[in-house]
Amino acid sequence: MLALSFIYRYFEIELKQAIKISEGGHVKVGFIGLGIMGSRMAGNLLKKGHDLVVFNRTKDKAGPLIAQGASFLETPAKVAEAVSVVITMLSEPTAVTEVALGKDGLLDHLTKGSLWIDSSTVNPSFSREMADECKRRGLRFLDAPVVGSTIPAEQAQLLFFVGGEREDLEFSTPLLEAMGRAVFHVGKNGMGTAMKMVNNILLAGAMAAFSEAMVLGETLGISRELLFDILLKSPVTAPFLALKRPLIETGTFETQFPLKWMHKDLQLASVTAYECGVAMPGLHAIKESVALAVRSGLGEKDFSALYQYFKKSNQG
Repeated sequence: MLALSFIYRYFEIELKQAIKISEGGHVKVGFIGLGIMGSRMAGNLLKKGHDLVVFNRTKDKAGPLIAQGASFLETPAKVAEAVSVVITMLSEPTAVTEVALGKDGLLDHLTKGSLWIDSSTVNPSFSREMADECKRRGLRFLDAPVVGSTIPAEQAQLLFFVGGEREDLEFSTPLLEAMGRAVFHVGKNGMGTAMKMVNNILLAGAMAAFSEAMVLGETLGISRELLFDILLKSPVTAPFLALKRPLIETGTFETQFPLKWMHKDLQLASVTAYECGVAMPGLHAIKESVALAVRSGLGEKDFSALYQYFKKSNQG
């Protein structure tokens, strides 16, 4: 019995080291990318009791999380060495590549069998490349981009679109549910980012159409207040647009989802359409309108600032 107890204890220690479980029984998680979305997502993991290790190029952004109990490490490599699950929430494919494969990148330092969850909005072919890179190294990978902006991120109300192996998703579901209200398994690697791309085409299209309709209505003499009151009750108006009303009415366009990242997402969708041989004339028209709005100085504003661009453009 003593021998069996010793063997059990040995394997218990080995397992704990392999998946790096914290003393509280929660998975020890690394989180890289603490922007307006990542910082809130990481904060919700802390609220659920997970032992969190973080990295961001600008350490100051990690301050609130450190105050809540997170540990800060100086490179993605050091984060990878400390955990068995890493979540990245970064701006674009080049940033993800740098964190994963650049100097002090995480992939060279994760233990075999560890899991990388990339919640960045990237293109499907890029996610598949990262999945292949992980497979060559004996690592697991999920692409798990999110739907939602700052308020849903803060309230753990995000939606996750996930691509990858079902068993990896089942393992990570408690982590994703700590940050969101629903998790959708779309299919194999790359399918999560594919679904996010489809979603954001609709998001941008709805914002562009609504902005143009508002500008035309105001030009015809209908008050902006009445346009809002009627259009937001119409079945043809996307529900999320009600959340943009205060931003448009005040003209502040406080950033929930920056216009420049919407432009990036539409460009990635355009590249993907080219890779697939799919013609998308509407996408390109919206993308170029967004590009002009970004060039006019609105890139750091919320993407609802597209309304302001159309309005000023029609004032001559």
